[in-house]
Parts: sequence; structure tokens; C-alpha cells
Amino acid sequence: MNKKKIAVVIIAVVLVVSIVGGAIAWNSFKFIVDFKDTEDVYRTNVEAVNYENTIETAMPQTDLYGIINEHFNSALPEGKTEKKAIVIGYDGCRADILNEIQSENSAIASLVAEGASLKLAYCGGVNYPEKNTQDTSTAPGWCSILTGEWADKTGITANDIVKSVEPKTLLTTLVEDGKAESSLFVTRWAGHFSRDEATYVDEMKYCEDNNLAVTFNKCDNDEKSLEYTLDAVSKENCQDFIFVIYEPTDSTGHDYGFSYNNPRYKEAFVRADAYALETINAIKGRASYAQEDWLIILTSDHGGFGSGHGNESIQERMTFVVSTK
Repeated sequence: MNKKKIAVVIIAVVLVVSIVGGAIAWNSFKFIVDFKDTEDVYRTNVEAVNYENTIETAMPQTDLYGIINEHFNSALPEGKTEKKAIVIGYDGCRADILNEIQSENSAIASLVAEGASLKLAYCGGVNYPEKNTQDTSTAPGWCSILTGEWADKTGITANDIVKSVEPKTLLTTLVEDGKAESSLFVTRWAGHFSRDEATYVDEMKYCEDNNLAVTFNKCDNDEKSLEYTLDAVSKENCQDFIFVIYEPTDSTGHDYGFSYNNPRYKEAFVRADAYALETINAIKGRASYAQEDWLIILTSDHGGFGSGHGNESIQERMTFVVSTK
């Protein structure tokens, strides 16, 4: 074969590989690349949810710390004998995806119908469009909720950073101050407290060293997290403060794309919302529920854009808060 023919064959092979490779690449990213996910479209979809506030007036996610603290510090209503609270997290849940609520199997719809508030919140340290002061990621978001502080105080600017004991989370302070007898943190992500560089390894050790009734439980998957939480709330002496995170939206977003137009992401949200409803129904089924003063909060740590999060887009910055108080 002469050089000219060899060159033609090489070019042909390169073209075939490029075409096939391109098809494979597009197939891999067909749920991730969403050219319709613009800021204007996002804003329109968020407005359709009927939040009580706007993107411009969104509450900082750090405000949840104060809401929970105030609940435990306030007087018991007449007929109630014990304070309890649960935060149910939808990890990586965008604020616009709430348009996909399935009313018959939705924790959000159930609580809002009973009078709970539904508000927009923001993560990242400051509201959009200001530049983030911490990543729109899992560790910074949940840490800001649990401590009431942004990264300038917590040091958690991104994932895989160990937080100092101070500022302590509500899991620790509520028990240490005698406002709660015990607390519980349930998650499937090892980055919270189950590896060397996890966020709360030092605080977990502090609780162990001081014999505080704070339980940190890592589960293998979301179904196990749900199972563990249902078992916990079914017990007569269930923890007074429970913090549980369900992650279908985050894991699906990373695998297939964080997008309102992605059917897999929509299904993941519906699944997380159903998990939350199961949890709430189990709480309401407690024999002592009528005598207990429960605060129930549903929220997210961050949103997502494309196949990830951590950056400055409005889709990553906005979260939601449902609160019964």
C-alpha cells in the first residue's frame, strides 16, 4: 500500500472514531447539557412555585439555626410536655424542581396544606448575584444551617475540610445546654463524619469525650437512611433533635444532570419528597405525638447546574425552606 492510500485509511479511521466517540460522548451527556436551563427560564420556573418571597428577598440558610434554637428556647404550648424538632434535608435540590410536587405523596405539599411556610433561601454566603464566599456544596451548606454561621466563622469553604469544634452545631449545643436530651444525625455521605477529612470528625470526638448523647449514623444508601430514621422516630424515647439528609436529587444530578428538564432529576425529587412524607407520617404516628411540640423543617443545602455545583450560578445558589413554625 502506497503512502497516499495509507494516509486515506488513517483519515477514514480517525473520522469514524471521531463520529462514534462523539455519539458516545453526546449520549453520556444528553441529560447534563441542557441549553434551555438559562437564568431567565429558571426565574420563570421559580416564580411558578409560589414561594412567599422572591429570589431578591431570599432568606439566608443560616436563619434556620435561629428558628430551631428559638423553638427549643420558647415556652411549651398548653398541653405539650416535650420539645422536639427534625430537619429533613433534600441534598442538591434545586428551588425550581418543586413545580414537580406530587400532592398525594409529598411532604412539602402536606406541610404547606397544614399551614407551613414555603420560602426561598440562598447558600454560598451571600445572595445572588454577589460572588460566593463559600462553595455551593454539601459540607458548607449543611454546616451553615447547623451552626448559623458562614464559612468566615466555620472555616468550611468547601467539602473535605475538618471543622473545628467551635462553632458547635445544634446537635451538640442543644444537648450540652440541656435543651434536648439527645440528638441524631443520619446521612449516607461519608464526607460528614465517616472519613479522615470529614467535616464533623472533631466535633464527634468532642461529643464522645464529653459523654454527650449525640449520635452520628452513616447509612449505606438512602433507603437505609430512611429505614434508620423511621426506626428512630418510632421509638418512645426518640431523639429530641433529628437531622436527616436524603440524597436522591444530588446523586442523580451528578450522574444525569441537575435540571428542571431532566426527567430523572424530577423523579429523584419526587422520591426524596416521598421519603420525607414517610418520615413525617411516622412522627405523627407516635403514641405521644399529641403531647409533643414538634418543629418540622424541609430544606436543601444547594442547587445544581449541569452535572455539578459549587459555583456561582443562580441555579446553584437558591434553595428552599418549608417550616412549620
